[in-house]
Formats: sequence, structure tokens, C-alpha cells
Amino acid sequence: MKIADTSGQDVVLTQKRSKKPYIVGGITLILVVILFASVAPAISNWSSSDSSISIDRLRLADVTRGDFVRDLSVQGRVVAAVSPRMYSPAQGTITFQVDAGDSVSKGQVLATIDSPELANQLKQEQASLQKSKMELDREKIQAKKQALQNQKAVDLAKVALTAADREKRRADKAYHSNSISQIDFEKSQDDLENALLVHQHAVKDADLNKESLAFEIQTKQLQLDRQSLLVEELSRKVDELTLRSPVNGIVGNLAVQQKNQVTKNQPILSVVDLSEFELEVDIPESYADDLAIGMDAEVKLNGESHLAKLVTISPEIENNQVTGRVRFANHDKNGNPLTQPGGLRQNQRLTTRILMEHKNDVLMVQRGQFLESGSGRIAYIVQNGMAQKTAITTGARSLSSVEIISGLAPGDTIIVSGTDQFNGADKILITN
Repeated sequence: MKIADTSGQDVVLTQKRSKKPYIVGGITLILVVILFASVAPAISNWSSSDSSISIDRLRLADVTRGDFVRDLSVQGRVVAAVSPRMYSPAQGTITFQVDAGDSVSKGQVLATIDSPELANQLKQEQASLQKSKMELDREKIQAKKQALQNQKAVDLAKVALTAADREKRRADKAYHSNSISQIDFEKSQDDLENALLVHQHAVKDADLNKESLAFEIQTKQLQLDRQSLLVEELSRKVDELTLRSPVNGIVGNLAVQQKNQVTKNQPILSVVDLSEFELEVDIPESYADDLAIGMDAEVKLNGESHLAKLVTISPEIENNQVTGRVRFANHDKNGNPLTQPGGLRQNQRLTTRILMEHKNDVLMVQRGQFLESGSGRIAYIVQNGMAQKTAITTGARSLSSVEIISGLAPGDTIIVSGTDQFNGADKILITN
């Protein structure tokens, strides 16, 4: 018996063509196009760049416009604005009335110097002054006596002249009446002329004697004045043997020991006035030509800024530095009075910022190592992942910014870190 199979029941179906390969191929093609579009610029940048560097190793900054302040930051040492040092006015033995660190007021006695030589010289000159006064008084008495004698001679001559004139008139009458002889008449004329001459000479002698006596008195007076000046000078020197404080403050270190011998002009001690301080700053030599007396400054103290001014600049350079003095301002820019900050100590170190220049609407960028690497003549502008070398011209420099004169525009982004690692390449690829 033959068993029938299922072939009669089978139906031949027509095989349908699958669309999946076309879909996968289309998607793959689109991905390839997208990948090429994204990779092509990178490949182009990579092929056109001289080298590449990671962005993590760079520091970037934008070029902007604004107010440019050229400044200089230095360390200042607080010193007393008034700190007079006292010296020995003469040789002698010193006796201190105060100790180092004592508070003193103006005019207070600090020390005395015993100088027997100077004291003895003063006494001698005082005696000479007294002698000169006595000589002047004697000269005045002699002048009065001489003036009295001269006046006596003039008066006697005048009396004799009056008597001669009277005798002459009597002789005239007698001669007209023929009562006397010609000889007697002529004798009366001679007597009158003689009396007149005697009177004239007496008057002239009195005037000359008066001038001579006045000259002698003036000479004695000048000698007295000279001696008075000498005594005043010695008195001043003796008074200077008592050293007094010129200011209110504290006594500094004593240069000599108690009861020691000191010589003339030897340092004795100093007095520090703590009511007014200044800052002594050491400025690098490269900024010496840019500084000027009167420049504004800012002093940082306990997190606060205090206005100040540059008041002195040393004319000489020592150890590649210029020494200057900065004084706290008494008034602000509006004219309001300011007080000196408290808590200052001698030799305290403070940061001082000197404002050398101020410009408005200046093209500038953050200061960085690129200035030293390219000597301020080149910069790398960053755009689309590439850094392009560009020639620039820089101007004034401050602590935080540098002025751009040409080569850059506002909004440009440049590399401000060191560019030595680029080895002068024109284009640099920046990678993430």
C-alpha cells in the first residue's frame, strides 16, 4: 500500500525581495557623510598647522577696550616721617635724663653735657663785654667833658668878639671927633678882626671835636656790639649743652653710655615722631625715568587701601634700584580730610601701588608671559581651534594689563601664556 505524501498540499510561494540592506546602506552613507563633514575641518586644520597643543596648557584672554591704569607694585618699609638725630654740640661729659624707649614731649630735657672749657670761655667773654661797656661809658663821659670845654672856648671867643666890636665902635666915634690917633683907630680894627678869627676857629674846632668824639663813641659801640654777639653765640652754645626734644615722640637707641666723654658732632640719640609715618620704597631701575614727584599711590593695610603720594625720589641708583618716599595723603580727591591709618609700626612692610599713568578708552589685554616670549611684538589669535601668529605693537604696561596699539581688534582672543613652546610656528592646532 502506497502512502501518499504531502506534496499535493504544498503551495509554492514567490520569494519577496528584502529592503533591509538598502536601509542599512543609506544610514551608513549618511553617517559617513556626517563624519566626513565633521572630521574634514579638523583634518584640514591638522594638515595646515605646524604643530598642536592641548588647550589645558594654554591661558587665553580677550582683547577689550576700557580705562587703562599704568601702575607699579612695590614693597614699602614704614619709617617715621620725622626722626631727628641729635649730636653733641661740644666736647664734654654727657648725662642722660631719659632712657631708650621713653615717651617725651617737645622741649623736654633729654641730656646735658658738661663742658668746662666752653663754660670758662663764656665767662671770659662776658667779662670782656663788661669791660667794653665800661670803656664806652668812659668815652661818653670824656666826650661830654670835651664838649663842655669846646663850648667854653666858643663862648669866651664870642665874648671877646663882642668886646672888640664894642671897642671898634667907640674908636670909630672917637676917630671922627679926632679924639684918638690914626694908630689907635687902626688897632681897634685889628683887635676886632682878631676876635672874629678866634671865634670862627673856636666854632670850627668845637664842630671837629664833636665829630671826633662821636666817631670814638661809635667805635666803642661797635666793639661792644661785636663782643655782645660773641657772648650771645657762646651763650647759645652753652644752652645747646642741654639737649631738648624737638618733637613729641619716643627716644630711640642711645649712641653712648651714661657719663661717657663725647666729642663735638658725635651722634647722641634720636627721637622718633610716631604721629606721622612715611613708606620707604625700592623701585626697579627700569621704572626710574617714568616716576615723578606727586604721583598718586595706594597703600594696602589690613585689607584696606589708603591714598598716598610719592614725595621724594633718590637721584642715584643703588643695587639696580631707586629709593623713594611715599607719604599718606591728608585729603582725598574731593578735598575731604583724611586721617593717617592707625596701627603702623616702624619697619613694617606694606604693599604700595604707585599709579604712574591713566588713559581712557584704550585697547588692552590681560598681561601675560607672551610679552616676554615675543618681546611684545607677536601674539597668537585663537579662532576655530587654530592659533594664528600675528604681529602686534604694544604700548604702556601695568601690573595686570598691556596696551595694544596695533595688530589686534576688540573681541579677539589671544594666547597670553608663554609662546616659547611654539618655536615660532605660524599656525598652532589647539586640541581638547
